[in-house]
Amino acid sequence: MATPQIRKDTEQLSSAMMLREMLCGFWVSQSIYVAARIGVADLLKDGPQSCEHLAERAGVDAGALYRVMRTLASYGLFEESEPQCFGLTPLGSLLQTSVPMSLRSLAIWNGEVSFKAWGDALHAVETGQPTTRRVLGMNLFDYLGQKPEVGQIFNDAMSGLATQVSQAVVSAYDFSGAGKVVDIGGGQGTLLGAILRVYPEMHAIVFDAPAVVEGANRRLEAMSLAERCQVVGGDFFERVPEGGDTYLLSSVLHDWDDENSLLILRNCRRAMRQNGKLLLIECVIPHSSGPDFSKLLDLQMLVVTGGRERTEEQFRTLLSAAGFEVKRIISTAVPERIIEAVAV
Repeated sequence: MATPQIRKDTEQLSSAMMLREMLCGFWVSQSIYVAARIGVADLLKDGPQSCEHLAERAGVDAGALYRVMRTLASYGLFEESEPQCFGLTPLGSLLQTSVPMSLRSLAIWNGEVSFKAWGDALHAVETGQPTTRRVLGMNLFDYLGQKPEVGQIFNDAMSGLATQVSQAVVSAYDFSGAGKVVDIGGGQGTLLGAILRVYPEMHAIVFDAPAVVEGANRRLEAMSLAERCQVVGGDFFERVPEGGDTYLLSSVLHDWDDENSLLILRNCRRAMRQNGKLLLIECVIPHSSGPDFSKLLDLQMLVVTGGRERTEEQFRTLLSAAGFEVKRIISTAVPERIIEAVAV
């Protein structure tokens, strides 16, 4: 029969094992990064291969690669069909470059830039400022502009996420009465393209930094949507395209503090037609104390961009200051929700 001391020690041991696994979480994410960077999922797209063959094609050490693959197989990304022979699982297939919801670029982004930034996370908590200026030598978006190869990884990562969000948003919201839609910070046009394909009478504008929207032209042309969607480059802190009925901002405001977010929102308010509508696609932090992806993403914004995720009350306050009233908040199949607001 267990004594009270044994029961207490057992409980402490269980807690220690739980905390130990949390502390080692980056071992998993960095292993995924390694697999993504060397392109393992692309190499396996035609079927299982031996680790030796994989290593030869990837230009890495076979023994070390096996240890990574064995670990990731235990997390369900790969399957060891025969000894030291691995194939893709549905989870691991998302690390392929060409699949619609690819997370390969996100894995590379997190394993390189985000990982560096998080190494100095204490600085962000001590100062309330992102670490990227110290780690990268400049703020994040200036860095992306000066490092085109890194900027491309970031844009591709955001497009992969946008594909997931697009499917959820199109399923959750009726855009039939949206009129002319202007997607502010629309990146490479992934979300807007998904909406336009469902609503063939709609016309729209995708707006982002000039270097970013270059990819939107190619994507929209490939989708045969270029005739219905104008691509405009610019700076949303200065002005945004005028004359839209619905202004859409997907995962834009969370990159910025309230002061900068207000600049963007007020520019949208000035540009939109009378009785215009605003749709924000953002995570909304719940009041509950349980785990929620929005709380982790909030820390990512603190460390990397200086932005933040917000509660419903914080969104209502921010939007009211910019001349909008929240009408409803719609849940979707992804962590992001749709915040519908109207100009007042």
